[in-house]
Amino acid sequence: MESFSTSMDLVQFIGKLGDLKDEHYHILLVQSALIELMIDKGLFSRQELDRKMAELDRLMAGSPYPMA
Repeated sequence: MESFSTSMDLVQFIGKLGDLKDEHYHILLVQSALIELMIDKGLFSRQELDRKMAELDRLMAGSPYPMA
């Protein structure tokens, strides 16, 4: 990681990090609301969601860079 040339650069970096945290929270909130609405409307069940999440988690656990 590069060093910060001034204290103001560090303050700006910390501010940007805080902005990213707020944006991440908002995205997760919208995603959670959409999932709950889809379950409530019967588009899929919580068990189906759990199975799909486990499947994707297994796929992501492997390295994206296969060894030659």
